[in-house]
Amino acid sequence: MTTRIRDFVTTSQAWIFSVVSYDSGEGDVKCLLRYIPDESGDRVSENGRYRKLDFHESYAFLRTHRPEYVKDVHEVPKEDITEILRPEERLPWIAEREEGVRDIYELLGKAIPKDRIGITGSFLCGLNNQQSDLDFVVYGQKNFNLARQIIANATKDGLLTEIGQDVWRQIYNKRNPELSYDDFVAQEKRKKNRGVIDNTYFDLLYVRDWAEIRKLDRRDYEKGERRGYARITAEVKNAYFSFDSPAIYEIEHPEISKVLCFTHTYTGQAFEGELIEARGVIERTKHETRLVVGTTREAKGEWIKSLSLLSRKNNF
Repeated sequence: MTTRIRDFVTTSQAWIFSVVSYDSGEGDVKCLLRYIPDESGDRVSENGRYRKLDFHESYAFLRTHRPEYVKDVHEVPKEDITEILRPEERLPWIAEREEGVRDIYELLGKAIPKDRIGITGSFLCGLNNQQSDLDFVVYGQKNFNLARQIIANATKDGLLTEIGQDVWRQIYNKRNPELSYDDFVAQEKRKKNRGVIDNTYFDLLYVRDWAEIRKLDRRDYEKGERRGYARITAEVKNAYFSFDSPAIYEIEHPEISKVLCFTHTYTGQAFEGELIEARGVIERTKHETRLVVGTTREAKGEWIKSLSLLSRKNNF
């Protein structure tokens, strides 16, 4: 039983968790509780009614019903898992029933192997409603970069709708970042991983393929000793895994070797050779000193921004 981020798992209690970390094959599965059965819930699947829990509700629920699951995230013993919902396995079935999903699947599938494309979130769980966004998964760095270019080209050619100000405002308000609205949109537009089809918003999420998972440095997942907040400016030396979870930015800095980002808001935020400003918590491990962004769900007082990009924007 091996899981990847963006998978979901179901337990014997019919609780549904999203997987938030790559699985090394040992130990419990690191997750977040997202849905629980509830006869009065507003989400309906073939398995019954469910209620979606927000971040804080999920912790409160588990502290009452399964306190042993509650660590920094939720850790579910593998013996409690009854099913793994894999985005790449469920997407073909979902695409047969959802026109918008099928259109994006076919668009990407013209250039990317279809078994390297998936869908996650509420659609993966069969608990989507009319307000649900589409969260597509693309496996492997090469495929993900190609998918971003396909979406950008399709938007330019009018096959997809360009994101309007109303949608950008919704995204900004949902993320509630430590950036101005204009700076946030400038950063997001460059990522080319969002779009609109038939008035439905979608995004592309990167997940390592199996070969890339073998390159995981487990030291990036070790907790270090926290040394307080810091705000730094540094040049990015390597941003290869900047869309991963955690996003990894290797930097040129006299004390800090990398920035690790655990919030989706600041993934893909800077390219190699760019100057960034970042604020987060300094962590010191046996191997390195790093800056961690996204130490809380809201990531208040924490950010990453490309000074290089924003300087170019402001000069036009």
